[in-house]
Amino acid sequence: MEPRSGCPINAAVEVLGDRWSMLVLRDVIFGDRRFFRALLTGSIEGIASNILADRLRRLVDDGMLTRDDPGRGRRATYSLTESSIALVPVFAALGSWGRRYRETTEELAVRAELLEEGGPAMWEDFMAELRVTHLGAPTPPHPREPVVERLRAAREAARSRAAG
Repeated sequence: MEPRSGCPINAAVEVLGDRWSMLVLRDVIFGDRRFFRALLTGSIEGIASNILADRLRRLVDDGMLTRDDPGRGRRATYSLTESSIALVPVFAALGSWGRRYRETTEELAVRAELLEEGGPAMWEDFMAELRVTHLGAPTPPHPREPVVERLRAAREAARSRAAG
């Protein structure tokens, strides 16, 4: 689909500016939810199945996700593309802004805080990990715990503090 104008902000907003697209991408990026059912049941915002199906189709059509076709009776797997992996710094900035200026919970804000503190070096490491998982890139050497594990551990720790 052709954008309404040549403005780069408009071009981005036309792909990512609806109510659900960024949240679906967030769940694939940070939640490693790659199947329709996992995206549907894992959505804390409560996305409806018809909306999710539409957004997944749009994200595939716009080149933000790929969808394998495993055959009849098997689950399709959604994978990130390079253009969606490149959104990690945007998600970090949005999370940082949201923590500062909107009401959040510790459990859900802890990943944003970790990404903000880790800065561009952490974002690059995370994007490299996503490329391995979603694009089949070679595993880069990591002198420390993978970012995906640090994000998961931080969220679990916050969840435990909130529970008790």
